[in-house]
Parts: sequence; structure tokens; C-alpha cells
Amino acid sequence: MSAKRTVQRLLGPDAGWAWLFLLPSVVGIAVFNLLPVIGSFWLSLTRWNLLGTPRFVGLANYADLFADSRFYRVMGQTLGFVGLTVTLDVALGLLLAVALNRKLRGRGLLRTAYFLPYITSMVAIAIVWGWLFDPRFGALNLALKAFGLAPVYWLSDPRWAMPSIVLVTVWKGLGYTMMLFLAGLQAIPGHYEEAAMLDGASAPQRFFGITLPLLSPTVFLVTTVSLINAFQAFDAVYMLTGGGPMNQTNVIVYWLYQNAFTYFNMGKASAIAYVLFAVILAITLVQWGLRKRWVVYE
Repeated sequence: MSAKRTVQRLLGPDAGWAWLFLLPSVVGIAVFNLLPVIGSFWLSLTRWNLLGTPRFVGLANYADLFADSRFYRVMGQTLGFVGLTVTLDVALGLLLAVALNRKLRGRGLLRTAYFLPYITSMVAIAIVWGWLFDPRFGALNLALKAFGLAPVYWLSDPRWAMPSIVLVTVWKGLGYTMMLFLAGLQAIPGHYEEAAMLDGASAPQRFFGITLPLLSPTVFLVTTVSLINAFQAFDAVYMLTGGGPMNQTNVIVYWLYQNAFTYFNMGKASAIAYVLFAVILAITLVQWGLRKRWVVYE
């Protein structure tokens, strides 16, 4: 019945005007989203080096990809990067939001300061962090030297390169996560906490028993968004390490870029894109399926 009503509304007397106003958006989505998606899937079924005519090879690119040991290494590094980044992003974003949700002097200025990196160009951020990470004159190693510690080669030591990329990525996105949590905290009605205070609940009891459960829809949203963004990480790796040292910071999107524009293997690069899409979709569906077990809707 509802489907019939929807069709009637789409074909009703005002439908022509509605479609006319929607046309620019529909054309934009079709040209800049739908066609590239279809085109890249077709490319994943071909061999093409950006010159000549693509040659159809069926699922050969996917078979080559799953037979390539580098794929498993890069995917393992990507999963490690995603796990660490999402955990730190959600935990620090929540901590910061709780701290800045209190009545503090200069609270607005602090919120703005934490949000600024999110809207700052990654090029500028990479230059600043490149100076901070400099092994001879960087601020981080000068601080270590003040404590009598040996300098760390942040971006060229295989043990420290990936944690350094995680640090920059979390720092850049922390302000956005904080703002989402702040919006969630301010949407919680105050009478819940007032009732708990009257019952004599301590601050930790109120936070873990009331605030955190009521904030769980925001935690779910932030975790999902942060996870998708972390899987798509590219610019920090490209600007700071180029995937090195010894390929230790090579993540899946940077490897996709290398296959497309360094090795000119567009078919394999497109296949990587669709495998990445399948991985993100599978994890998101699992998250969506498990949300009823821990997300509380008021």
C-alpha cells in the first residue's frame, strides 16, 4: 500500500516540477559517483596500463591479488593501523569531549583549537610534523634529549614509523570526533544525572551507569565513521613516509595508488578498491548487526 502511494506521488501532477529541481543533483551523482563506480568495476576485469585498449581478463586480477603475498602483508598492516587509530580516536575524543563539556574558562577557545587540525590541509600538517619528527632538530627528540634519552628516528625506523603515522592521523581527526561526542553529551537530558545525584551516585557511577549508555548511539556512529576513515587513510602515508621504511607503513589505499600510478596496473588497482569496499561493507554490517546488544536508544 505504501509502495503504491509512493509511486503515485512520484508520478503525481507535481512530479515534473520535483524531478526538474532534482535534476542537477541526479545528474551530478550519476556523472561523478555512479559512472566512476561502474567504470572502475569494469576496469577491475581488464588489464590496462593507461595506454592502448583495456583487455578483458575476467576475474584474473582478483585471483592475482589473492595469490600475492604483498596483499596479505599490506592488509595486515592496514588492520593494525585501523585498530590502533580507531581505539585512540574514540577513547581520546570521548575523554576530550567530557573534559570540555564542563564549565571551564576559555572552553570555546579550547574547542576551536582542537578542531583546527581537522580543517587544516594535510600538506601543512605534514610539514609541521616533519619538523617535529626531525631526528636532529625536531622538538620531540629535543624533549627526549632533555631527559637524557637517545633520539628516535620517528619516520625512518621500522619500529616507530607506523606509530608516528597513527599519531598524526589521530591528532588531525581528534577535533571532529570530539565535536560529535560533545553533540551527543549535550543531547542527554539533565534530569537523569540529577536523579542519580539525589540517589547518591558518585561521578564514576553516573558516567558509566547513565552517561555512557545514553551516549552509546554516538559511540556507534563515531566508531563506524572513524573505522571507514581509517581504512581510507592515504595522505599521511603519502606525505610523511611514502610507504616506507621497508614498506612498513604501506596501507591498502596507498598500495592501490602505487598499483595505479606507479606500476600503471589499473586493473589490479581497481580490484584492490573493490576488495577494500567488500571489507569495509562486511565490518560495517557486523557492527550494524551487533549494535542492538550494546547501543541504548532512549
